[in-house]
Amino acid sequence: MLFERIFISSIGIASFILIFVAWGHVAPIAYDPLGPRPYPVLLLSLLLISCVYLVFRPKRFSDKVDTGFLNPLVLKKVCLTLLFFFIYAFTFEFLGFILATTIMCFAIGVLFGGNIKASLISAISMSVFCYLMFDYGLDVPLPLGFFFSK
Repeated sequence: MLFERIFISSIGIASFILIFVAWGHVAPIAYDPLGPRPYPVLLLSLLLISCVYLVFRPKRFSDKVDTGFLNPLVLKKVCLTLLFFFIYAFTFEFLGFILATTIMCFAIGVLFGGNIKASLISAISMSVFCYLMFDYGLDVPLPLGFFFSK
C-alpha cells in the first residue's frame, strides 16, 4: 500500500511539473484560436486530480487485488505483447499501416486465446476501418507501405 502511494505521488509530481511545461508552450503558427496548450493542460490536470485522490483516499476504499503477474503464463503473454508492439513500431512504415496493424492485431488476438478465423477477420476489419477513419475522416496521412507505393 505504501509503495502504491509513493508511485502515485511520483506520477502526481511529474504531472504537476509537466503542467507548467505545457502552460508555457506556444506554437509558432496560430492554427487554432486556443492554440495547443489546453489539451495537454487538461489531461495533466485530470491526471493530477486523480493522483491526489488516490494518494489521500481512505484505506477502507483500497482493496488488495491479486493481479496474477507472478504467474509465468501471464508474464509470457505480457512479454510477447511488448515484442509484438516493438515489431509493429519498426515495421510500421515499411509494411504500411493496414498490413502492419493487421499482423499485430491478429498476433495479439491469437495470443490471448482468440479463434484464428475471428482474429483474422477482426484484425483486417479494424485495420481498414482505422485507416479510413484517420486518412479520410481526420485527414491524417498514414503510410501505405511498399505494396501500395507509387
